[in-house]
Amino acid sequence: MKKLINKPDDVVTEALQGMAAAHPDLLRVSFGPNYIVRADAPVQGKVALVSGGGSGHEPMHGGFVGMGMLDAACPGDVFTSPTPDQMIEATKAVDGGAGVVHIVKNYTGDVMNFEMAAELARGEGIEVEAVVIDDDVAVQDSLYTAGRRGVGTTVLAEKICGAAAEEKQSLQQVAELCRRVNVNGRSMGMALTSCIVPAAGTPTFQLGEDEIEIGIGIHGEPGRERRKLAPASEIVESLATPVVEDLPYEEGDQVLAFVNGMGGTPAIELYIVYNELHKLLEERGIKIARNLIGSYITSLEMAGTSITLLKLDDELTRLWDAPVRTPGLRWGA
Repeated sequence: MKKLINKPDDVVTEALQGMAAAHPDLLRVSFGPNYIVRADAPVQGKVALVSGGGSGHEPMHGGFVGMGMLDAACPGDVFTSPTPDQMIEATKAVDGGAGVVHIVKNYTGDVMNFEMAAELARGEGIEVEAVVIDDDVAVQDSLYTAGRRGVGTTVLAEKICGAAAEEKQSLQQVAELCRRVNVNGRSMGMALTSCIVPAAGTPTFQLGEDEIEIGIGIHGEPGRERRKLAPASEIVESLATPVVEDLPYEEGDQVLAFVNGMGGTPAIELYIVYNELHKLLEERGIKIARNLIGSYITSLEMAGTSITLLKLDDELTRLWDAPVRTPGLRWGA
């Protein structure tokens, strides 16, 4: 194992310390329990957005804390759900009196712990709405979920709902918007290599030199199939066709196309993937109105990519374009 770390047990704490040192203008970091909040939290009269999950997926979620996106993020250990005490403390720290939306990826630990935290928060008089993201079309159930996994649409929901919250939309409006984004978003990913969890020190799974995994999860969970390495055009077709046909997306639709790197994929390859996706959608009469290309939901150093499509309307497009200022995503601010 070759990693830029000190001790495996200290990875999450030291990374959080690095974030605090790098971005004091954008966020504050609490230790014991660990959580990240925007620098000006709580913002009075604004619905607060809280998300979280295992570490190792950076910049998700801590890198998306700031104006126009999340108010707080709860980082668990690597690939491990954060705990209810992290979630309740983060929720209390960002509550500005207008309620809190929990954006939860559909993994069993995340869902269970966020449910517990929401109940505790309600017991303290904080209104909480929880929205579960389950956009991965690769498998119906997985090692860590009942139902579909929550992946790429999570980032899009955090950005779009963050913009709505900045406009001082109500708790119910922001929660319903988040559910609408989830309903209209679909994703699927693949891996060229495994990743290595620092505490384990060995690859999470084994792939042959000429093998890839189609439909992989962001923790290295098995996908739909293992097959021989193929040209990018064939791989994109294997990912995008199930995504397009699941909603389904149709001729005349406008979409946000999100091509994500899994941590070890260079930008030059992601743009090849985007080019193939653009051609495939163009052939189907689907217009890419907005795009996001880069490594935003990673799996440590895994090489691979995921494709997310979100069907857009005028409101979703406007909120996507709204200013955002976080360590991991910023424009117009």
